[in-house]
Amino acid sequence: MRATIPLNALRAFEAAARHLSFTRAADELCVTQTAISHQVKGLEQRLGIPLFRRSNRGLTLTDEGLGIAPTLFEAFGAIDRLFEQFDAGGLHEILTVSAVGTFAVGALFERLHAFRAAHPVVDLRILTNNNKVDVVAEGLDYAIRFGDGAWHGCEAELICEAPLSPLCTPELAKQLHEPADLLRLPLLRSYRPQDWLTWFKSAGLDTVNLRGPLFDSSLIMVQAAIRGEGVALAPYGMFRREIAAGQLARPFPIEAKVGGYWLTWVKARPRTSAMQAFHKWLIGACLDGGSGEVAVSRVASSGGQLSAERSSDGRKWH
Repeated sequence: MRATIPLNALRAFEAAARHLSFTRAADELCVTQTAISHQVKGLEQRLGIPLFRRSNRGLTLTDEGLGIAPTLFEAFGAIDRLFEQFDAGGLHEILTVSAVGTFAVGALFERLHAFRAAHPVVDLRILTNNNKVDVVAEGLDYAIRFGDGAWHGCEAELICEAPLSPLCTPELAKQLHEPADLLRLPLLRSYRPQDWLTWFKSAGLDTVNLRGPLFDSSLIMVQAAIRGEGVALAPYGMFRREIAAGQLARPFPIEAKVGGYWLTWVKARPRTSAMQAFHKWLIGACLDGGSGEVAVSRVASSGGQLSAERSSDGRKWH
């Protein structure tokens, strides 16, 4: 016989742990803050452990709370998805994908119609992120991120390489004859400011002083470049339309190879048929760029351990 499970208390804790706030948890569950506090206190007494640390600065999870929360995030997320399948009057699979904005706008959105046409029973929900995402806490099936493929607790498969190159207006590009000329202009920097140093090193300049504003979004940074605010360092393949339209120019062919776009998901989580369909479609849409370069297609797991398999064709997005 199964032990009685305090579902209301578990639901209250799960919501409070996601929001790190009793008030927001109460708003979500349509109860009072006092009710959430009472349920969490009862769960702590039942388990014999503290789940939250309470201070004037707010709530934080204890080590025990951190150990329990991911299981509850997944369990209640699965229940929510089960009921959401019937919202449209029939059985639909919900698939929630969060994508870094540059990839979403530069590559993903224009192709989603093909996925929807091929998989009409999949209710695809797209969110965007600035490369900071918690797959478990946000209830995501997949997250598309930029980096090296090593994210704690996640499996990762390379979608495509994304080399960085300077981008600016055609007018500014006319003033640039060699890489050192860039140092006379504002250098627009993203949340990865070290990437400019990597690019300059590739250009043969080891010691440079960077100046220019910081942006938390590569999309916004490139928009600033389009408006003549300076030179952005960005994955130029994601801005091929702007380059073709004459809004942007690539003054130098030099690249900084600092990462790529990866499809990531929670390690050891069983993948639904909708997840498998999206994975197959997304990787299949990434074709050989014809560059002749040797790309590395990697599948990574938590702890930063990467296994590499070399392919004779470069994996790039068209």
